[in-house]
Amino acid sequence: MMTSQQLAEELKRIATTQVSDITRAVKEGQKSIALNEVRDMARRIGLLADAFDPKSAADTSSDVEAA
Repeated sequence: MMTSQQLAEELKRIATTQVSDITRAVKEGQKSIALNEVRDMARRIGLLADAFDPKSAADTSSDVEAA
């Protein structure tokens, strides 16, 4: 399990990298790439959340299966 410090460091790393990529894509007028980067950031943060709290991930997947 990750410590709070490790979680904070990983969130900062993800945010810094992804926001940089999103900013570059927007400046270059590449909206689809920017949107893909936003989706990728959401996916990475979701995976990180699941790793930090596996019980929450199991609850979410059972909710999706029930729908």
